[in-house]
Amino acid sequence: MHAIHTRTGLPVGLISSAVTAAYLLGAVAQLWIGGAVVRFGPGVVVPLAALAMAAGIVGLGAASTAGQVYAAFLVWGAGWACLSTTTITTTLAPWFERHQGRAVSTALLGASVGGMMGPPALLFGIAHIGFPRTMLAAGCVLVSVAVPIALLILRRRPAEMGLLPDGVAARADVPRPRDVVWTRGQALRTPALWTVMVAFGIGLLVQIGFLTHHVRLLVPVLGAGGASLTVMVTAATALLGRVALARFSDRLPVRALACGMLLLAAALLVTVAVWPTAAVLVVVSALYGITVAHVTTLFPIIVRREFGAASFGIVFGVAAAGVQVMSSLGPGFYGVLYDRFGGYAAPQLIAAALDVVAAALVASAGRPSPHHSDGY
Repeated sequence: MHAIHTRTGLPVGLISSAVTAAYLLGAVAQLWIGGAVVRFGPGVVVPLAALAMAAGIVGLGAASTAGQVYAAFLVWGAGWACLSTTTITTTLAPWFERHQGRAVSTALLGASVGGMMGPPALLFGIAHIGFPRTMLAAGCVLVSVAVPIALLILRRRPAEMGLLPDGVAARADVPRPRDVVWTRGQALRTPALWTVMVAFGIGLLVQIGFLTHHVRLLVPVLGAGGASLTVMVTAATALLGRVALARFSDRLPVRALACGMLLLAAALLVTVAVWPTAAVLVVVSALYGITVAHVTTLFPIIVRREFGAASFGIVFGVAAAGVQVMSSLGPGFYGVLYDRFGGYAAPQLIAAALDVVAAALVASAGRPSPHHSDGY
């Protein structure tokens, strides 16, 4: 966003709204992505998504008008939606039972590694070979990595390899317990799904908004080099947070943990709004990375734990769509408030208040109970 603003002169609020439009498109797509992964397998969904996302990235490098920026972000959004947490967690759901939290947390380490490597590499590329060539290189890297992995490695379910979940060898004489099967309508009638959906929708609205504007918040105080290093530190602490979560999540009360992380994020946002000094920005960014890891990762873990593997693609798809609609407002939320107040203090304070509301919601409901009268 910072590079597009610098290159084209388009208003920050307008560019932010294009990002929001891309996330809204992704939100609508979430309704079908989980089912598509179950039906066609990740070997079909992921390559198509990588090609679409790469096309959007390359398009951003060539965009010079508002319409072109919007078009590129929308193509990017379609691809991103099919490479997001819904695809990852739906792919993993049949493969793990006892180690579901560890599996999801470990898989999402890729996001942390990408966050550590991506922004510094992009900033370096923009400075040395220009924005269009850097976006072209990024698109090529995406396709060359994601497509071979999807085609050669990913499988639909462990039965294709003669295994049961958690890598256990399949035995015909050992019956497996059957999961409760939920429909979208049944799941949507439970307070459990609504509280987790609204809470993480708010939490990710704040998080995505903050991270979208992170570089722009840092550059005036730290410079481009300091901003790049700080973003890398944020991703590094997110990586450490996911490593810790992978180690302990299967034994922790995940709703309580999510509540604590949302409250920590709120405190950090208040701190950076009140004391936006260089030292505070660095320390807060590092600590915020820990909350990023937990908020993004705990959402699918909670849904998987409370609704089971059999219906995960359907239930998480509708939950992710609701969360994505809310979280897609994050970049525009920050951008509009930035333009309105001429700075980031007010957006940070409002975002902190929203995180407190999200913390209260995620702590307000427990595991859903199937109702036999509804056909479970």
